[in-house]
Amino acid sequence: MINTKFRSSAVALSAFLTLSGASFAATTADQQVTFAKDVAPIFQEKCETCHRAGQGAPMNLQTYEEARPWARSIKQRVATKNMPPWHIDQTTGIQQFANDRSLSEKQIATIVKWVDAGAPLGDKKDLPLAKVWPDESGWQYAKVIGQEPDFVVKSDPYTVKAIGQDEWWKPLSDVPVTEERWVRAVEMRPGTVAGRRITHHALAQLEQVEPASAGDIGGGGPGLLMEWAIGKNYDSYRENSGKLILPGSKIRWDIHYHSVGEAIRDHVELAVYLYPKGYKPEHRTRLNILSAYSTNANLDIAPNSIAQTQAFHVMRSAGRLENFQPHMHLRGKAMSMEAILPDGQVQMISYADKFNFNWMNTYIYTDESAPVLPKGTILRITAYYDNTTANKDNPDPNQWVGYGDRTIDEMGHAWVNVTNISDAEYADWAAKHKTATRTARGQ
Repeated sequence: MINTKFRSSAVALSAFLTLSGASFAATTADQQVTFAKDVAPIFQEKCETCHRAGQGAPMNLQTYEEARPWARSIKQRVATKNMPPWHIDQTTGIQQFANDRSLSEKQIATIVKWVDAGAPLGDKKDLPLAKVWPDESGWQYAKVIGQEPDFVVKSDPYTVKAIGQDEWWKPLSDVPVTEERWVRAVEMRPGTVAGRRITHHALAQLEQVEPASAGDIGGGGPGLLMEWAIGKNYDSYRENSGKLILPGSKIRWDIHYHSVGEAIRDHVELAVYLYPKGYKPEHRTRLNILSAYSTNANLDIAPNSIAQTQAFHVMRSAGRLENFQPHMHLRGKAMSMEAILPDGQVQMISYADKFNFNWMNTYIYTDESAPVLPKGTILRITAYYDNTTANKDNPDPNQWVGYGDRTIDEMGHAWVNVTNISDAEYADWAAKHKTATRTARGQ
């Protein structure tokens, strides 16, 4: 039986809406979405980073005249969540990221509705002011802190042929420090604009002699300083934490180049921002490469098959995970990072379910969401590969695929910055948060 009191209230409300002009639903449905008022602000916020003059995207989206011819393509890319490139599963694990460039469901619906309506411009008076982008000729982090880097290390130059297979350049460079120094931030980039076309990604591995640290997941050592890839500019470390550089240290470069139809000669540059002399932060951060298999030989993908690999890494001290970055090649489709706590509890930290080799995204956790884990936690890294015709990026599903550096080979690692903390600090954190970790719900 229908509640008569509720029915009377509903009738009264309906009458009110009718008398006031129309219901909210009708108003929303009739409201026209335009480029000027609704879409341009979204493009400025989430798209123009790449889709503007001088950047790597194939089209500009800064004006209506530039965007309108691409309307249908834009709709398809945003509706399928291929663009902007943000490949984390938004239904599980941590969802608060300092560098989140994904579109909200509302923003996606707005763009789709705009295209379906014929992609109208609307009133030009509604257009937002053109966004002023910073001059990219200088170091970007220097503009954030108002201070140039303390020094810049450059790789030896390398010439990539106009046509050829992938190439790797692994020179060694000296680091100009004569005493122990702590790093607050690092920034990488190809040496020239043309160099961005040929550089798929580049690693700066810190090599120095030091005792193995009990706090390092990977078994000791300084780890990577940084990786550069499209969309990545600099890494800055949380307050009172940093990376340590010792006298006599060197940078071992690992630069992945590919041909683009013309010969280009370039190098890679690493800018280092130091803490003041004598300052020692309380915590050391290391970039760990956590494999998704126990040995390289265990990566064995048969033709026309789906494969999965998995590996486990023990945290030798308590620590805070700062980011998650999956790294695979063309058959790579997904990767997850889970925490198996000392009490047996299993929690999903992050899951990239739509990995795309063209975008080496790093998902940087916010201060509030970064998972803090106790000593003895096991990080489980699981990778998934698709060597079938269903994988549109697959160059040849009839080939056996094993581990290798070439793009047509495969690999699977999670790149994770870990800031070590003491057991006492972890106990204090856990007491304040009344939980062992803040992962599954992103709290």
